[in-house]
Amino acid sequence: MRGVEGRETMKAGEFGIGRAGMVVAIVLVVAALIVAGGAWRMVRASSDQAPAVGAVAPNFTLNSQEGKAVSLGEYRGKWVVLYFYPKDFTSGCTTEAHNFQRDMAQYEARNAVIIGVSVDTADSHQKFCAKEGLNFKLLADTDHKVSEEYGSIMNLGVKKLSARHTFLVNPQGVIVREYMDVKPADHSAEVLAALTELQVTAGGK
Repeated sequence: MRGVEGRETMKAGEFGIGRAGMVVAIVLVVAALIVAGGAWRMVRASSDQAPAVGAVAPNFTLNSQEGKAVSLGEYRGKWVVLYFYPKDFTSGCTTEAHNFQRDMAQYEARNAVIIGVSVDTADSHQKFCAKEGLNFKLLADTDHKVSEEYGSIMNLGVKKLSARHTFLVNPQGVIVREYMDVKPADHSAEVLAALTELQVTAGGK
């Protein structure tokens, strides 16, 4: 009887470990999907806390991929495409960054700069830029305070990632467009169209 009871106890223990392992595997798969290519929408971001269109964009200072402090306020007088994204080296984030880089000459012709923000480190950003040929600023929001201030944070249990949101800021530092449902492949073209429209309305300024 003791042998039978021992075997039953062992089976129950093995089943418990199996279930725990399955739960961990599911969590890892979901997290991979979130950062890989747009499935991040499955996790609710705090977009209701984002600064509103018409508000002055909250200023901040973060380190860039070059290890230098960069402040949003430095770009007064220029249009700023301030985009938050989940993670370096993932497919959706790479596509989005490539398209911004592809269209860089068009942004420059419109007096606009691109600034990306994620919770990755400056070192991660430097490697991402080197690998993907990016030459605009990527800023390291490692304590996720800026992402939270812009209502652009996702909670994955113990892990937090920046949500894929974009804010278009005019030369006066005012938010004039917000994008809370970004499709990486189409986003740069979408922002360029808005930028062109807004500059025509503003007389090219």
